[in-house]
Amino acid sequence: MVRSNFLSLPAAMRRLDQRVAGWAQAQGRIGVALHEFLCFGAKQASACLFGGCMVLLLGLSWAFYPPGLPLARYDFLTLAALAIQCLLLATRLETFEEAKVILLFHAIGTAMEVFKTAMGSWIYPGPALLHIGGVPLFTGFMYGSIGSYIARAWRLFDFRFSAHPPLAATIWLSVAIYVNFFTHHFLLDLRLLLFAATVLLFGRTWVYFRIRQVHRRMPLLLGFMLVATFIWFAENIGTFTAAWRYPAQHHGWQMVPLSKLGAWFLLMIISYVMVSAVALRKPRRLG
Repeated sequence: MVRSNFLSLPAAMRRLDQRVAGWAQAQGRIGVALHEFLCFGAKQASACLFGGCMVLLLGLSWAFYPPGLPLARYDFLTLAALAIQCLLLATRLETFEEAKVILLFHAIGTAMEVFKTAMGSWIYPGPALLHIGGVPLFTGFMYGSIGSYIARAWRLFDFRFSAHPPLAATIWLSVAIYVNFFTHHFLLDLRLLLFAATVLLFGRTWVYFRIRQVHRRMPLLLGFMLVATFIWFAENIGTFTAAWRYPAQHHGWQMVPLSKLGAWFLLMIISYVMVSAVALRKPRRLG
């Protein structure tokens, strides 16, 4: 029997979970399944903590931030994101290892943002003092929240893998993906080839995740796609709140095209590999 990682919860929460588990077992298979589903949702919410705070900030600042304040909305978002980061570290809701992922992805994401805005792929319509080029610094935290989610989910769900590709191969793939985000503006877009390489590397890989006592499993590619879909929804919230805008949205908001899912899927590969490398974790294999 594998020990539940709910043992890391405070004593009061452990007791509550044990009482709920006892009730669920008395209800039979449906009760146990419902309890596990609720535990899965609670862990996912915890893993999304930083990203969820960022999306909430976008919505609240769009709805309520006074336009006449000396501190621009974008600068407020930057300072608020930094404060949330410090609070999560101080309360140990986030580890320094996870903060490293956010910092690294902040830098890589900001570099891509500076290039993409210069190429006219999207714009940030509001003013900001804390910016690089046309990119306000809060945007790096938006990218960092993706790495934060993967790092936290890895820890909370105790990820393990089967048929995982070598780390070196995944690093080369992520480098190729990142370079293509730049070069496709001038050279041939290798996106389809990168999709094929991703399927070739990860097509046989299963991720095992522990909700309570035992590990469940799913194809890792499916996990990438599900997370990319949630990012696409968050991106729609970001553009709706005028945090940034695509060219087609200059004259009024419209949903972000589904084609952007492909870009987010590839970005997921970069995020996943970065978490693996920064955390110095070799995938633990089952079987």
